[in-house]
Amino acid sequence: MRAVICMEPGRLEVIERPMPVAGPGEVLVRIRRIGVCGTDMHIYQGDQPYLSYPRVMGHELAGEVAEAPRGSKLKAGDPVYVVPYIACGSCIACRAGKTNCCMKLQVLGVHRDGGMCEYLALPEANVFPAGDIGLDAAAMVEFLAIGAHAVARSGVRAGQRALVVGAGPIGMGVILFARLRGAIVTALDGRAERLSVARDALGASSIVSLGPDDAAQLAAETNGEFYDAVFDATGNANAMQRGLSFVAHGGALIYVSLVRQDIALSDPEFHKRETTLYASRNALPADFETVLAAFRDGHVPIATLNTHRARLEELPERMPQWIAPAAGVVKAVLEV
Repeated sequence: MRAVICMEPGRLEVIERPMPVAGPGEVLVRIRRIGVCGTDMHIYQGDQPYLSYPRVMGHELAGEVAEAPRGSKLKAGDPVYVVPYIACGSCIACRAGKTNCCMKLQVLGVHRDGGMCEYLALPEANVFPAGDIGLDAAAMVEFLAIGAHAVARSGVRAGQRALVVGAGPIGMGVILFARLRGAIVTALDGRAERLSVARDALGASSIVSLGPDDAAQLAAETNGEFYDAVFDATGNANAMQRGLSFVAHGGALIYVSLVRQDIALSDPEFHKRETTLYASRNALPADFETVLAAFRDGHVPIATLNTHRARLEELPERMPQWIAPAAGVVKAVLEV
């Protein structure tokens, strides 16, 4: 079968690999759609933490069941989406139902080879029926689930103010699900086209462009009280540290993004707000269900989010183009 492998930063190759064989309790999935994530772009650029090369990328996956275990509720031909977090099932986090932060977590396409290939054998527990939402939507479930998880973790309520810093794909998911919870959402980003999507397609109440007067604008629109929940989806350490200054007294700061370096916060500022600080990692089954419901209810602007498409074997040519900000990629989807 064909696969695309990142041999080293900046070098993708189309290779032939043996067809995988489903073991006991595994489903053989014919991959049909792959969402290209910011993680994949970071892997290609060589700045993704906790990764070794060569690596088959791809963890936003939709496909069809090629072979299911005996007694499975899944049947050959069923459309499915993949939960790409392979948890151990026995550590302290798994025993508490927090499989998203398993101590031995293996994420497809990061810690182990992923789904930029034609077939993949996966534990049945990681393969779910997509129903009638369509393959394109099914390939977007995972990245949106990360945003849904961050919103659920924050506890933000209807009528509260939420600030989402970073309006890339993950930030867009946060904007969407915070708004669906009834929060009054502001998006802060440096790219005008992303802010337009946040406002016009995702329902952000206001948008603010990153710049010298952005703090003054955020203060003005909240009467100087700032935000009950501040979500950082930038992947930038400076932005993550700065986010504390936008948290209302009694509010929460939620780190959705990940960086290699340490983050430092002003303890007096942190304490005087009695800030609640959350890390938000991956997603849980309930978050995936939240996303599926949003698709079925017509709340996700699929066509707006899916800005770029290509076939799997075209990725070595397309990736250098897509990583350029001028390309305007929100979500690229590969067809297999």
